[in-house]
Amino acid sequence: MDSSSAPAKEDSAIKVTRRLLPEEREQQIVEKAIEHFTRNGFGGSTRELARQIGVTQPLLYRYFQSKEALIERVYNEVFQWRPDWERQIADRSMPLTERLYAFYLDYSSVILREEWIRLFIFAGLTHEGINNKYLSKLRSKVFLPVLAEVREAFGIPAPRNAAETDAEIEMIWSLHAAIFYLGVRKWVYGLKVPADMDAVIRQKVDMFLHGAPAAMRSMRAGKP
Repeated sequence: MDSSSAPAKEDSAIKVTRRLLPEEREQQIVEKAIEHFTRNGFGGSTRELARQIGVTQPLLYRYFQSKEALIERVYNEVFQWRPDWERQIADRSMPLTERLYAFYLDYSSVILREEWIRLFIFAGLTHEGINNKYLSKLRSKVFLPVLAEVREAFGIPAPRNAAETDAEIEMIWSLHAAIFYLGVRKWVYGLKVPADMDAVIRQKVDMFLHGAPAAMRSMRAGKP
């Protein structure tokens, strides 16, 4: 094969790339940035970032005014929130167990991905504001509603004070942490996880529903 054809092919590839519409090029940059941040975290300069994702620094700044703006876009792309989740939790036409199965199976399918797990950990180390935004939404739209539904289903009175509310939130944190840690085992430690993840998620929901109501009743009764 004539080696002179290589530059011609490169020129052709460049021309194809340059014909991308602006919104397509922007999405391409975002996807490459997600790959880069997933593997390397959020450190490094914009010059290094541009080199790693295969664009020039001026081109990067044409679409994103700063590295923080690109990180914010990556956050919105990866940490998506489905409105159906809140409806699943609150739909009392279904038994609570079935609702929580449906929600946590769907939720786990979103968060137990490599980019989600690794970016969330990196963000917690270097970009605290990103995690705070997500965790605040998790508290208001999942933790508190799920706890309210548990109390309703099991006939348990509402918390009498902030300390009891905080104690209940710790109970549901244990469920979320157990699910999240499945992703950590796979995507951070490189360990094996169960093949039937749906069965594992259901089991963790069952454990929560067997333990949390009993703990709530003991707390209302003043038992340690």
